[in-house]
Amino acid sequence: MTAQNPAAGKPVDPASLINVPRLVTAYFASKPDPADPAQRVAFGTSGHRGSSLKNSFNENHILATTQAICDHRRETGLTGPLFVGIDTHALAEPALASAVEVFAANGVEIMIDERGGYTPTPVISHAILSYNKGRSGGLADGVVITPSHNPPEDGGYKYNPPHGGPADTDVTAKVEKAANAYMAAGMNGVARMPYERARKAPSTHLYDYVRPYVADLGSAVDMALIKSSGVKIGIDPLGGAAVHYWQPIIEHYGINATVVNAAVDPTFRFMTVDWDGKIRMDCSSPFAMAGLIQMRDKFDVAFANDTDADRHGIVTRSNGLMNPNHFLAAAIAYLFEHRPQWSRQAAIGKTIVSSSIIDRVARKLNRNLVETPVGFKWFVEGLGTGAFGFAGEESAGASFLKQDGSVWTTDKDGIVMGLLAAEILGRTGRDPSQLFAGLTAELGVPYYERIDVPATPKQKNALKALGPEQFDMRELAGEPVSAVRTRAPGNDQSFGGIKVETGMGWFAARPSGTEDVYKIYAESFRDQNHLKLIQEDAQRAIAKAL
Repeated sequence: MTAQNPAAGKPVDPASLINVPRLVTAYFASKPDPADPAQRVAFGTSGHRGSSLKNSFNENHILATTQAICDHRRETGLTGPLFVGIDTHALAEPALASAVEVFAANGVEIMIDERGGYTPTPVISHAILSYNKGRSGGLADGVVITPSHNPPEDGGYKYNPPHGGPADTDVTAKVEKAANAYMAAGMNGVARMPYERARKAPSTHLYDYVRPYVADLGSAVDMALIKSSGVKIGIDPLGGAAVHYWQPIIEHYGINATVVNAAVDPTFRFMTVDWDGKIRMDCSSPFAMAGLIQMRDKFDVAFANDTDADRHGIVTRSNGLMNPNHFLAAAIAYLFEHRPQWSRQAAIGKTIVSSSIIDRVARKLNRNLVETPVGFKWFVEGLGTGAFGFAGEESAGASFLKQDGSVWTTDKDGIVMGLLAAEILGRTGRDPSQLFAGLTAELGVPYYERIDVPATPKQKNALKALGPEQFDMRELAGEPVSAVRTRAPGNDQSFGGIKVETGMGWFAARPSGTEDVYKIYAESFRDQNHLKLIQEDAQRAIAKAL
């Protein structure tokens, strides 16, 4: 298991801050080697990510990927506007300039923020869906330049097709392949025009992202109730893309909320460092969230978002930072009771490594539960059609329908999840931690943990290839095994790992896509000791199988 850094949860050492000019210089000056796998375009579950200092996120990556997206649009007949958003990472602005040069040279109608500001991922999803509503042709899509909560030296680039959510692997594999081919060909075939001309091109448009999203928020969350209840809210954007959205939200709806930190600084020097000593804007980490947790007594409820605002971290006065699984369960229990206009058939979407307390809440609500592999792309269709009332994943990402049962976003939305915590308190008089405590009194207390175990690339590949028949495990922590899965029961898709279940607990193991570790997710409905036994049995069984 990986050890906690002694600096975890403490203010950042100024000596460890990134050198922004060096980072930006490397973006433009360094050229990646397309023959080196570590320097190629590689789309994970949330787009291409890397750092210019490692030659994994440089100008050529963005130019080539943008041209590949233009090619994809041409091949699929997409002629509507492309909504473009960026976050506050240092590499976002340079990457935006590169992307604009290619989009303009290809004649793609792009919409960039009129204030030269930042745009959260859910706002891009909302803009795509709003534009495409009622249309059958001329559809819009979008890109977001963000590496999510990754450290300050990283950059990221992701594509959202007309359905508004993350692109599926068919699309990303095609874009990735084409982008790498352009890099291997020395960028031959990439159309580009000078930045000043591209900004003034007739296809480049300035767009107000803030007003339409803010004005529509009341259709998803009961903002009038939050106002009338007077719930005192604390908000920390963690220096991310939501930073200039909160004041308009507060003013538009008249809610009793305070933004505790409105600073934007690409070094993120105001953060407390994460478990491993790195700066990471992970709003589900108690170490990264130490500052807001310390303020919990000042507010009835507080929350933060990661850098592109697709994740949420909920801090309650009664119990501090909530485990993401606990808030998902509380949100599901509340929403399905207080959204009478939702269809009785609307299901709950969860990932296969999320807590089984959600399964128990679904049974209590008599709602269908759909368990999918990891990745929000599996929820896009269900949220788009209203088949899912709520969809969430264990890493603090979720979205839900508007109050009338129509689609809100098909990507994760940390903004509405934070406001939902305030709505829960305003309506029930109990904060989400207290609501969750009531659920566990009835349904049992989950003990859940994720640990990382070192693994070689060969072992990671072997784990991914394991089948139930090769993993003959009859007993787990003293209980008979009821199921061994390599495919998610909700859609019968492989989740790239193995899950073993008993009546009172389970574990799942998946190789990391970015590090030489595999992840063990484990849960017990007995106690902490039982959880430890599950983890130990899991590691022994996996070591034997590999």
